Amino acid sequence: MKAKYITTTLPYVNSDPHIGFAYELVQADAITRYWRLLGQEVFFNTGTDEHGQKIADKADEKGESRQAYVDYYANEFKKLADAKTGLNLSYAEGGNFIRTTDEAHKMAAQEMWRRCATKGDIYKKKYKGLYCVGCELFYKEDELDENKCCLIHGKPTTEVEEENYFFKLSNYQTYLEEYLSKEGVIVPEWRRQEAINFVKGGLQDFSISREKARLNWGVPVPGDDDQVMYVWFDALTNYISTLGWPEEDGDFKKFWTGGEVVQLGGKDQVRFQSVMWQAMLRSAGVKATDKVVYHGFINSGGQKMSKSLGNVISPYEMIARYGADATRYLLLRHVHPFDDSDVTLEKLDEWYTAGLVNGLGNLVSRITNMAEKYVPESKRLQFSEEEIFPEFNNSINAFRFDSAIDFIWHEIGILDQEIQDREPFKLVKVDEQKAIEVVNELMKDLYWINSYLFCLMPDTADIIKKAIINYKKPENLFPRLEK
Repeated sequence: MKAKYITTTLPYVNSDPHIGFAYELVQADAITRYWRLLGQEVFFNTGTDEHGQKIADKADEKGESRQAYVDYYANEFKKLADAKTGLNLSYAEGGNFIRTTDEAHKMAAQEMWRRCATKGDIYKKKYKGLYCVGCELFYKEDELDENKCCLIHGKPTTEVEEENYFFKLSNYQTYLEEYLSKEGVIVPEWRRQEAINFVKGGLQDFSISREKARLNWGVPVPGDDDQVMYVWFDALTNYISTLGWPEEDGDFKKFWTGGEVVQLGGKDQVRFQSVMWQAMLRSAGVKATDKVVYHGFINSGGQKMSKSLGNVISPYEMIARYGADATRYLLLRHVHPFDDSDVTLEKLDEWYTAGLVNGLGNLVSRITNMAEKYVPESKRLQFSEEEIFPEFNNSINAFRFDSAIDFIWHEIGILDQEIQDREPFKLVKVDEQKAIEVVNELMKDLYWINSYLFCLMPDTADIIKKAIINYKKPENLFPRLEK
């Protein structure tokens, strides 16, 4: 089996973590745990993007040094890995949390620059254009609204004129059309068509540096002390610098050159991840990404989350209210993997109560309680792992975490109905041996269902497994919520 490499995007550290990125993290962690369950070696990469204009501006507004500012926020994102107060992420078992202010990464970004320059794909020119600080990107007028506002951030762009270095993206028109013609390089399929249409619309060379006099928070351009790298050029290189590139051996050889490479990103990342980055890789002589999976945005109450509207939901608030595993469940089941989703605190409470308190938690409590009461130690079963069903396997491999969990909860419903139909709690009064057989069958089925939960809700799955093996009812898995 090929080694597997999976990476999230790197969020800007100009604000606290939000549930959109938390969703991307639990996607990556769930697929990582699933692949490892199948015996595959996996490198799971995530981290923080710490250079650029808007980060410099935010640090200046607070009167802090840029490094102190990014150190604080990088730690806020890193805490999401914690098993109890975070999202229980497993990159420490094989992977990395990379920061773009790491010295090794900055050296790799400079090497990427040198290789692209040696290929003849970097040149310098004076340029005037409409610039969005939020996107750290120049836009053409037809990519903005009638007021020349960014369609993503809804804020006016600024006309900027300066001399910068440019990357010859136009050199890779034919290559990118060929790369994007392969089914599966982008999931979902309609995002691949979006990328194809973008490329066929004609590629323009893009700016990859800024004047140091205007922006002095970035990776220095090799051979030019007056320029720093454009944040996207710097940040994209993290996907290989995290593996030790430009060293060609070790993790880079195992997971990138010889492995299967999967990147995750939001729907606003298509031009960066599947167009610009792929051209940069080609220019530097590095293998292309095998697959990029794009998710939609999470809105709240029909509106984009924003602090001014007061509808921002923090992953840490979710974890404090529901617990780490329940938060993973809520995001993976109720956020669509590809389309936009609407999430409110009221909906989260409803989903938690229905699926976990009254669903999984109630089922585990009923079955293990009967097992503890009715089944003597001499009659207990020895449990063995079951094979993973195709429905679950296919859903996970298609990044349809919602469908995978729906399959599990369908089986939970069947098991609940079996308790209602066979009524072992009544049967034990007239035929104890038959009741023991029924409860043991229920325990075996519960063990089988639980085996699917390990990649989705790891701590919960471990608690349930121990309860089944020991024939002992666990403590309240999912407490009822206080209003």
